[in-house]
Amino acid sequence: MKIFIYPNFGKSHSRETTDSACSALMKLGCEIIMPSFCANADFIPNVMYTEPDSGARLCDIMISVGGDGTILKCAKLASKYDRHLLGINCGRLGFMATLERSELSLLNRLITCEFETDERMMLDVEILNDGGVKESCIALNEAVVSGGYGTGIRDFTVLADGQTVSSLRADGLIFSTPTGASAYSLSAGGPLIEPSLDCIEFTQICPHSLFARTMLFSPEKLIEIKFDADRDCTVSLSVDGLAPIRLEQGDRVTVRRSARRLKLIDISGDGYFRAVNRKLMQPVKQTGE
Repeated sequence: MKIFIYPNFGKSHSRETTDSACSALMKLGCEIIMPSFCANADFIPNVMYTEPDSGARLCDIMISVGGDGTILKCAKLASKYDRHLLGINCGRLGFMATLERSELSLLNRLITCEFETDERMMLDVEILNDGGVKESCIALNEAVVSGGYGTGIRDFTVLADGQTVSSLRADGLIFSTPTGASAYSLSAGGPLIEPSLDCIEFTQICPHSLFARTMLFSPEKLIEIKFDADRDCTVSLSVDGLAPIRLEQGDRVTVRRSARRLKLIDISGDGYFRAVNRKLMQPVKQTGE
């Protein structure tokens, strides 16, 4: 079995966790592939180094070592090549990771296929103008359309299959998957959604209204966002927390369910609801604890 391990060395304990995971999997007879940026990190011998896209294409299973951000980065590649993805948590929350760094003894379950797979819906996000598609992105968590800080509230129009749903003033809009419901949308007042559902969640950021509520759309809907923007009133799009893309007047953003899905490995058997109880219902430990 070929395993592609993608570590985030910016997280505490990720280096030693990656070393231990490599050693454990090699003892189980696995071939280890790692991204090229790890080539000078003095890992154990007989590791193959390649670009992330090639690693995802060549492997049978992907493993991310880090936090939820690392999983988001790997999700794009895993879904592109229809690979299973396992997250090992070295971050503070690691809500999507099902294996803690203290549980590496469970890695043998990858070989014996003793794990469950959670298929997660993803979103296709496009920026369009009169000339067609300017840019395309894919999201596991969310697409956020928002204004720049300190430059005033924005006017937005949201349409579903061409019909106006809402014309509103707000700092921004969040369109999330059920997976992303536990991320930015939750912080903005949206509800948790069981990830086995397929829907598109719409949550407003600081709306200028007494009656704003989160709305759920059918996954079949094509959501379109229009807005007012000029030199003094900027609007941007951020997908899964990546650097914002500035939008121009006349641009519009569309959000729809993607044909791609993420196959997320649950190797410990904790399941979604135990993760909610253990990681979201408890105080988050501060850095250094």
